[in-house]
Order: sequence, then structure tokens, then C-alpha cells
Amino acid sequence: MSSNDKRLKEEKQHCARALLNRNWITKEDDPELFQMVKSHYDILRDWFQEHCGFTLLVTRQFAKLEKVPGKAQPWMGFEGFLQPRDYALFTYCLWFLEGRGENDQFLLTEMVEEIREHLVSQDVFLDWTLYDHRLSMARALRLLKDMGALIAVDGDELEWARSGGEQNNVLYECSPWSRYVLRRFPKDLNSYNDIESLGEGVYAGTPEGQLKRRKHRVYRRLVQEPVVYDWEWTEDERHYVLTQRRSIMDQLENMLGLEGQRYREGLVFFHPDLTGEANLFPTGRGISDLALVLGGELRRMLSAGQDGIYLDEKGRIEIDWVRLEGIILRIRERYREYWSKQHRQATARELARELVAHLEEWGLGGPQGGQAIWIYPGLARWNGGYDV
Repeated sequence: MSSNDKRLKEEKQHCARALLNRNWITKEDDPELFQMVKSHYDILRDWFQEHCGFTLLVTRQFAKLEKVPGKAQPWMGFEGFLQPRDYALFTYCLWFLEGRGENDQFLLTEMVEEIREHLVSQDVFLDWTLYDHRLSMARALRLLKDMGALIAVDGDELEWARSGGEQNNVLYECSPWSRYVLRRFPKDLNSYNDIESLGEGVYAGTPEGQLKRRKHRVYRRLVQEPVVYDWEWTEDERHYVLTQRRSIMDQLENMLGLEGQRYREGLVFFHPDLTGEANLFPTGRGISDLALVLGGELRRMLSAGQDGIYLDEKGRIEIDWVRLEGIILRIRERYREYWSKQHRQATARELARELVAHLEEWGLGGPQGGQAIWIYPGLARWNGGYDV
């Protein structure tokens, strides 16, 4: 490969990763990357449409990849949102902004009153005198600001929420990106019968159409989830992954720079290098360090044949909370000088809960109800320790 071909491939991969991990790429904020996306537009558009069913939008001012999950996961929600009301108000804020022109200014009190009146007409009632309702609105507005869909000219919505909604008004300006937050749907929303179908494209009822539907589901999960195990696929999807694994590995390496490896538990992909465009495991948080050390500890316990530690037919380890807490205490006793003050002082139960939540987020384990915890085989690919 010539140096120019290598440069073009690296540019293409950088663009593809950025489109997957950002809400959008604007000419104003990142002109070099925006121009790069425009240069590789045809290749990027065709690949994402063919393999994932994603639409790439490029205007004179921004580029956006309209992404849909292959399977909705709990960690795909907005960080910082605490309840369904937050999501509902986020959507109604977008509804309000649709009626505003670019750079239009308005007050927060105007916005909340118009949303309240609209909801009343739908027999849905919000009470802005309730602190919880105001906090939900503040969280929705904060996310819209962080995304760049809303500009705060003066004031802060959290102060409005704390003051009872009668003081500390906020002056906002409508961003040109607000109307592009929600993706475009191929059919009228009233034609969808359930939540799952909202993520589906329009596929012909022919065998070719169903093959494309299966391909899109598989690629969507592989490019958006940390790991997908064989047992998580349907039988039809698993057959596709097994028979097409070489093609899948080649496609994801060429477009995204991912390195694939077939293990007993499934087809797993890794980023060969650190990238600022994606959240990768292990993270920079101390809880990732604990997860890595736990992986090594469980490997040693398996090798020693300790009672109650064994792999099931899917390569998983089942333990209970009490045993996990005991393992964590042993690890802390051995490595406490390398831990943060927070983790040194936390109880074993607090650490176990934080650890299991972290494993669940990365597809490495999770609670199974009652006292059971599954440690998934993805964690077995790591063997962490401290250089002591």
C-alpha cells in the first residue's frame, strides 16, 4: 500500500469512527474533519447504508450519521437522565424548538408554559411548582445545550429549578442543529405498532429483503456494542455471523480499523490503538482496574480448581454476591495502596455493586436476579494486575 493510500484509509477510518460516536460534525467546530467527511462522502454513505442501514446526512454546515441500535441496551440511555419524564421533556423541548427559526431567542418561562399547555390538551399534566418536574426539565435542557441544539444566552436552568420556577429566568437561542436531533423515520410514526419496530428500516418481504434486514441487525450490534456473544444472537443471526465472519472481520477492519478474533464465546472486536472518538474498555476509572484484576483472580481460581468456580457451557462463571465481596476484599488488601481513597474506604458491598454495574455496561457480566451474578467470558480475555 502506498503512503497516499494508507493516508486515505486512515482518514476514512477516522471519519467513520467520528460519525459513529458523535451526534454530528459541524463545519464551525471541526472544519478539518468536516471537510474530510465530505471528501470521503460517497464511500462512507454507501458503506453505512449497505452494511448498517444508516443514512449519512451532509449539508453545507454539518454531517450526521443517523444511527439506530441493533438491540436497545440500558446503557444506551442519556447519561444523567434519571426517569422517563426526563426523556419525555427532552422530546417536547425539541417539539417547541421546531416552531422556532434559527437564532430565535425566547425565555425559559415561555417554553415551559407552551409545553404545559400543549400537554394539557393531550390530558397530560405537569406541575412546575413540583421540584422533581423542574429538575427533569433542567436535565433535558442541559443535555440539549451539551449537544449544541440549544444555546443559553443568559441564565442557568438549574438555578431556575432551584428557585421554584419563579425567578432566575433563562434566555435561550435556537440552534440550527435542533431540528436534526431526532432521526428521520421512513414511515409515518402512527404506522408503527411497537417500540422495537421503530428501529427497523423498510425491507421488502422477499428473501433478499429479509437477508438485508438480518445483515443490518448484525452489523448494527457489532459496531455499537462492546461485545456480542453467540448466545445473544437469534439462530438466524448466529448462522450469518458464523458463515460470514471473515467478510465481517475484513469489512470492520477496512472501515473502522477494528481487529476481530473468533473465540469460543463469539466474534469479538478490539480497537488496536487508543482513540478519542470512542469510549473503550478499560476506562480510565479505578473501577476498570478492579475489573481487570478480578479477571486475573478468577483465572487463577479456575486453574486451582477452587470449589464453586467453574465455567458453564457458555464460558460463564456464576458466583453470588457474598463470594464476590470476599474476592474484592482480598484484592483490596493486596493492592489498597494503588486505590483511590474512595475505593479504599468503600464497603465491600458498595464496591461489588459498582463493579457489577460496570461489568454490565461493558457486556462483561451482570446480575441474574436473586443472589446470582454471571461473569461473562469477555472478562476472561483480560488478566490485570499491578506492577508491585
